[in-house]
Amino acid sequence: MSKDICCDVAIIGGGPSGSTVASLLKKYNPELEICVLERAIFPRDHIGESLLPPINAILEEMGCWDKVESAGFPIKIGATYRWGKTPELWDFEFFPSSKFEDKLRPSSLDDVRRLTSFQVDRSIYDYILLTHAGELGVRVEQGSGVKKIKKMGDFVSGLELSDGRSVTARHYVDASGNVGALRKAMGVECAYHPALQNIAIWDYWQNAEWAVKIGVGGTRIQVRTLPFGWIWFIPLGPTRTSIGVVVPAEYFKSQKIRPSELYQRALALEPEIAKLLACATCEDKLESTKDWSFTAERSTGENWYLVGECAGFADPILSAGVTMAQLSAQQLAYTINEIEQGGDADWLKEEFSERQFQRVKTHIKFGDYWYTSNAQFQDLQEFTSTLADACGLKLSPAEAWRWIAQGGFINEDLWIGVGGFGIDAIKESSQFLTDLPQKSVIEDFNLFRLNLRGAKKKDRAVYVHGRVNRSQSYVRNGKTLPMQGVFQLLIDVLETEHRLPLILKKVEMIASREPAHSDFHLHILPNVVPAIEAMVSDGWIKPGLDPSIPMAKPVAAVTGLRWNCD
Repeated sequence: MSKDICCDVAIIGGGPSGSTVASLLKKYNPELEICVLERAIFPRDHIGESLLPPINAILEEMGCWDKVESAGFPIKIGATYRWGKTPELWDFEFFPSSKFEDKLRPSSLDDVRRLTSFQVDRSIYDYILLTHAGELGVRVEQGSGVKKIKKMGDFVSGLELSDGRSVTARHYVDASGNVGALRKAMGVECAYHPALQNIAIWDYWQNAEWAVKIGVGGTRIQVRTLPFGWIWFIPLGPTRTSIGVVVPAEYFKSQKIRPSELYQRALALEPEIAKLLACATCEDKLESTKDWSFTAERSTGENWYLVGECAGFADPILSAGVTMAQLSAQQLAYTINEIEQGGDADWLKEEFSERQFQRVKTHIKFGDYWYTSNAQFQDLQEFTSTLADACGLKLSPAEAWRWIAQGGFINEDLWIGVGGFGIDAIKESSQFLTDLPQKSVIEDFNLFRLNLRGAKKKDRAVYVHGRVNRSQSYVRNGKTLPMQGVFQLLIDVLETEHRLPLILKKVEMIASREPAHSDFHLHILPNVVPAIEAMVSDGWIKPGLDPSIPMAKPVAAVTGLRWNCD
């Protein structure tokens, strides 16, 4: 039998969050001895197969973008939905499919690919990430389940594996997903959403047709409302497709049928999906799982951390689970590295825990909005009403939109939007969810005054290149305005100018001094107007109207400012 394991960081779980923590820790602190304990033997199937664009930068940072791209996973351009106030299909796209160029694969991570994502076969994706961690020098122990967690109060003193070996470390990370091994052992309470409690039933199919083919390897996932739930259709490669059904747990119980029967009923009700399966073969690997949204009350302890799904889970309707898990894992790797460098452990843990909690909580709110805004749930009117009551959401479109807007458009990952979706994306989808016009505030107003009254400055964490820096933010009434990036640009401009034409000219003048392919032009300039909208929504800007001042008009451009007052 192998000897006991002694290391600096022990990670329970070798999925995407565990592999990401391990790889980034090893990258930024090669001297650390890191061990990943995975109870399964990879490859193995897992759901959570649709990713969002923020994942690309993390894969690049880990050093495995090329490996993932070379696997030939479909490029996710967006999704096609039947969802909302109309039974008609509608498309949501990260990047316009009409502008998606045919390029041979594998390709580099260029500007376009940063705006798209992947649909991944988790048996392959997870294996790539875990193997990559091993190649970086991480000790990977597959088939090594954790049998017991030894503790003294809030301190983890060691782990006992299923084969009898013991593991001791200075830091312990729970990346075990819904198992929540360390979370349960440390008695961490969870707040479950009182109504958003679903089950997922899924299987895999060979040789299903893709609903749409875009360029080389590009496609959109398919989401279809059923009277009693919804179906996902996610191509995972040239021949394999994941198809699943999500229904409220209470509805499933009321039907008194087996999961396989409900699965077949769902597929029979969707003729377009059936057509795509005409020449396909089911792998007969039907599985089901609870799909309950929740947040853990805390993510850290004396020498332990929760990351990814074991710390919180949001309904999969918006496909953010794996992306949020890897983003949290990235920030946890930075946190542990900063603690190792002598940083303030209490502050670092507090920042990491709060960031992870707010990320999941905000996504759950956005999921609430999507469910309650879906008039296609013919058999689930009671469910959506209960959901609305549980979260205090009014069912009228105006109240629904106001509620989600007040959920906080600005978060400290510097995403301008909700649950990883930007304001442009929210507007695009909302035209199918509500009857409200989705106009930009700069179409209705031309005066924008900075409003910092009552705000206080507070140090918040900024995660950059393996380190955690302190950066001041304005904080007021639970809202945060980061003093960096596009927000700092607008704070500086608005301190001396509030007329929109001059605001835009100042921004253009600043842009003219920056190199064409700089971070400013790629990430800051295109987000100036969304940031103004976000700051208005969160109360950091007070808009006004002066008839003597020109109004802004949109101009056609994929990148850049996209507005002028000529």
